[in-house]
Amino acid sequence: MPKLSYVLRRIAGMDYKRMWEVARQVHQRTGKNTLGILSDIIACGFRYQAGYMDYLVFEMYSLNAAQRSTYITRGKNNEYVRQLNPQQHWHLIEDKVEFLKRFDGFHGREWLDLRECDAAGFEAFCIAHPKFVAKPLEGTCGKGIEFFEISEKSKIAGLYEMLKAGGQYLVEEYIVQHPAVSAIYPLSVNTLRLVTIRKGEKVHLVFSSMRIGNGKQVDNLNSGGMAVIVDMQTGRISTPGADKDGKAYQQHPMTGVTLMGTEIPHYHEAVEMVKRAALQIPELGYIGWDAAITEKGPVIIEANHFPGHDIYQFQVHLGADKLGLAPRFDAALRS
Repeated sequence: MPKLSYVLRRIAGMDYKRMWEVARQVHQRTGKNTLGILSDIIACGFRYQAGYMDYLVFEMYSLNAAQRSTYITRGKNNEYVRQLNPQQHWHLIEDKVEFLKRFDGFHGREWLDLRECDAAGFEAFCIAHPKFVAKPLEGTCGKGIEFFEISEKSKIAGLYEMLKAGGQYLVEEYIVQHPAVSAIYPLSVNTLRLVTIRKGEKVHLVFSSMRIGNGKQVDNLNSGGMAVIVDMQTGRISTPGADKDGKAYQQHPMTGVTLMGTEIPHYHEAVEMVKRAALQIPELGYIGWDAAITEKGPVIIEANHFPGHDIYQFQVHLGADKLGLAPRFDAALRS
């Protein structure tokens, strides 16, 4: 059972209107009584620390008690973060500049902090890297990210001031992904999400997936993208794609590429890279790494001290037993 303090915080901050909407949505999917569904959502909150979105995304309405107990829910994920990632160290990867400095040699790209350079320095960067990305120093889910391609020097005028005024202080060289990954979907950099748990000097890879864009320049699920599972042994995509609504994709809808069986180049190098990176930051033990694959090999795009758990257990990705991933994560914690 969850701690009483966690339950009370969740009750106080609950969006009851949205919870009712979720209950009605499940009713439309299943035909079950809406009040009965609402009661079950509340019961799952108490017993499994599951939020109403967990109930919907993980399709907990179709699971029995033994199956439900294996899921990494919102509350369980919070507990992993509490145990392994002390809040006083979150800034080490929350601040993108601090992250780039610590992981120099892992991220494989030139970058510039506009707080520490003048307009002339920015102009020199644009000439060297006419295609680049501007980002706020903090933020997730692709928010505040903007892509630029400077075809001539005259178009640089005023851009330095505009980016600073908008809080987009970080500019980075654009990552060109491997042609085999671009063939899946070319408009976004499709990133591996590799989750590690570190215990002492031992690093466990506990989750392996790839996020793929779908109609936009970013691959985030919250921006319409999809996720596939990448087999840890073979480095091949082992499932259909799944989006935030649980819709399954055998082929990418925009490129027609069949997803299952596609090999991810340099996959095992990417795994070894994030394991080495995990040892570079002993202050944090549970990290979701986003890695891009280039022709030269993998590079780390960013790291997450609070990995989103919604991607872990789409029903499309699970076996016939419909068991969640908590036993795998817990085994790593016990090692």
